[in-house]
Amino acid sequence: MRFQLTDDQRALRAGVRALLAGRFDRDALRAAVARPGVLDRALWRALGEAGLFALRLPEAAGGVGLGLPEAVLAFEEAGRALLPGPLVATHLAAGEVPGAASGETVVTDVSGGLVEWLAEADVVRGDATGAVPVRSVDPLTPLHRVQRPPHAAPVPGRPDPVAVLLTAAEQLGGAARTCELAVEHARTREQFGRPIGAFQAVQGLCARSLVRVETARAAVYAAAVTADPLDIAAARLLADEAAVRGARDCLQVHGGMGFTWEAEVHLFLKRSWVRTHRTGNDTQSYDILADDLLSESV
Repeated sequence: MRFQLTDDQRALRAGVRALLAGRFDRDALRAAVARPGVLDRALWRALGEAGLFALRLPEAAGGVGLGLPEAVLAFEEAGRALLPGPLVATHLAAGEVPGAASGETVVTDVSGGLVEWLAEADVVRGDATGAVPVRSVDPLTPLHRVQRPPHAAPVPGRPDPVAVLLTAAEQLGGAARTCELAVEHARTREQFGRPIGAFQAVQGLCARSLVRVETARAAVYAAAVTADPLDIAAARLLADEAAVRGARDCLQVHGGMGFTWEAEVHLFLKRSWVRTHRTGNDTQSYDILADDLLSESV
């Protein structure tokens, strides 16, 4: 069996990339960083008009009528572009919350005790009572923490697998981009009269980053096809690792300039850290996989 993208899927990925390159280029990214906590509503509506939030909504309901694999491709591109905003929550609300599919309504949700973009959201899914702002390491992701009573019972149930998978897709996109940035810098930056990519230590960083990206890509794409919660949990773990470690290695390749405010590399690292705290984080994903292993051993 061949697991290759179809022509339509490649066209979708190219179209999303072109849209984001036109609407959220490097200048727009820097402008967003300069205005932390402010969501670009015009951009949000443009995403809605392009069908990002309604990708999986049936055509009869005004959606695009595509499936989970196509949504994964689109969210991978969003992660690659560092697109800000509660994308996953708004996508999941399409068809249920009026205006979510078209981008007229910004939707966020309460999961894991942290709420992204609470102040900018029109609709909050879940109980955000008592939420207080916390300092976010990512200037493009404002956060609030929901204060739970000391002896409150844990929230029952497993995380929404689609939310977990789409977060993994965003992480995959960020990991792929930091791998590209590391390779580009290694080819052009010179030390001792040679590109730094000629040195084995730098080659190792880039090679390991690429291996993590392609391993995570295979897992995320496969989970999009099977939609199995176990596959999704494994894909999320691999994507989180690829995003965080890839961004760290990219910083190492860039050296001191990677930590400067003008560089984009540190923004990828900070976003990857924030995403690891969303629903389906490593603790929850490990628990899902462990429960399955234990159930088979009984």
